[in-house]
Amino acid sequence: MKTVRDILFDAAARSPDALALADGARCWNYAELLDCCRRLASGLLDLGLVPGDRVAVAMTNCAELAMLHWAGQISGLVVTPLNWRVGPSDLDYFLADSGARAIVFETTTQDAVAGSVLAGSLIRISVEGSALAQTSFETLTRRVVEGSDGSSTVEGDTISVLLYTSGTTGPGKGVPRSHVSERAAAIAHVAQSGVLFGDRTLGVMPLYHTMGVRLLLAMGLVSGAFICQRRFDPDEALHLIRQHRINGLYLVPTLFHDLLAVPQFTPEAVTSVRKLGFAGAPMTDGLLRRLQVAFAPEMIVNHYGSSEIYTFTVDQQASAKPGSAGRAGINALIKVVETGAGRPDLEVGPGVEGEIIASLGSDEAFSGYWNRPDADARALRDGWYFTGDVGYFDDDGDLFVIGRVDDMMISGGENVLPVEIESVLSLHDAVAEVAVVGLPDERMGHRITAFVVCAAPVEAAVLDAWCLSSGLARFKRPRDYVFTDSIPKSPVGKIIRRRLVEAHDHGHIRSNGG
Repeated sequence: MKTVRDILFDAAARSPDALALADGARCWNYAELLDCCRRLASGLLDLGLVPGDRVAVAMTNCAELAMLHWAGQISGLVVTPLNWRVGPSDLDYFLADSGARAIVFETTTQDAVAGSVLAGSLIRISVEGSALAQTSFETLTRRVVEGSDGSSTVEGDTISVLLYTSGTTGPGKGVPRSHVSERAAAIAHVAQSGVLFGDRTLGVMPLYHTMGVRLLLAMGLVSGAFICQRRFDPDEALHLIRQHRINGLYLVPTLFHDLLAVPQFTPEAVTSVRKLGFAGAPMTDGLLRRLQVAFAPEMIVNHYGSSEIYTFTVDQQASAKPGSAGRAGINALIKVVETGAGRPDLEVGPGVEGEIIASLGSDEAFSGYWNRPDADARALRDGWYFTGDVGYFDDDGDLFVIGRVDDMMISGGENVLPVEIESVLSLHDAVAEVAVVGLPDERMGHRITAFVVCAAPVEAAVLDAWCLSSGLARFKRPRDYVFTDSIPKSPVGKIIRRRLVEAHDHGHIRSNGG
């Protein structure tokens, strides 16, 4: 059985001279990348680490992080990538929870490592060189491999990577993913996103997130190039697209929005890009329409999934039916069941909203959370993963995801989810971004409130009339509009609604008059 490690070995054998990795002016072909990763794997094991040990990594999307991921696959060490914005207290949580024996860091995360109580007891490796570290990345990759090349026995059920979910009320849950599930997910991504041999992608989705990892592995499968962008900057992204003739972009909707907002963006600047894909959050109808015009791509893929099970559903022509998440992926089985029932047999019919659940029989699925039997008990039942998302199947059998169970607003006794309202408002030319939340209201339960970033001056009354003329049910339309300069988002572009509520309650967000 082939493992994730074989992806790199096979690519180096098949296309040794093909561009594999680029980071600024530095580039590696597959032969060079494999050699470097072998040295790194051997060097890590020489530090006293053994297969199965977790190696925490707190870094931006640089070449060194990509190499560490591949070296983990070769050595049997479990790469545990963390958000590079992590603070000392959260870092201590991740180190304790994962049981990490080593941590690799860079200048960006040095202060967090210095402030961490637990990091001082671990093997510490720095990228640029640091007094906090016992050794450096460069030292490990310079070594001469004699005898062992760092390879260890890796089986299909060996853990390939330990990802942490984006926690909404805490640091998040550990998701151990095996070589079988990671390889299956990468192959599914290639098939479902129309990835071809020699393709090139922008590697900006964080490598601590399932989207970033998937892109790295998918490029290996097709001898393609992973073009690192350490932090998203739309101007730099345009430059990288032109420089490397990038032909595929797989991003969260927020980053697409930012890319289109660059003054120098023109369709002529992105003629190499033929395929777009998005995941991580719903895309509004307005943004989807703008992407179709700006890129005229061969396909826009809506990928709906999670860290736990990479693919739930896929729509390869998302612009043809805005809002649709499509149908179950090649390894997936999906149901919509009664919300809150907790039983996979209580399916609802077409057009009826319920909780979306996914079969754990997928080759892409994990087998349970890391040290969290409580989380397993809530989410895993009778061979099904309860996603916490609300949606419905239309009469054609396509899935529509309309929000999180936790995002549900109850206004005047009616259940309302934000996504439908956001999609309607996004189609107004004066709306650049919008997020809808339910603010506490003694009479209504929740007062539906739209936070709007304007593309042009607009009055609340105009937006209210727009909602009414759109066919949106009257009870769903916002009762208040708050005009703001920005909307808080997670590092991977998801709207953080609770921060809007908190900021509004404390008077930190006020109307700017549109």
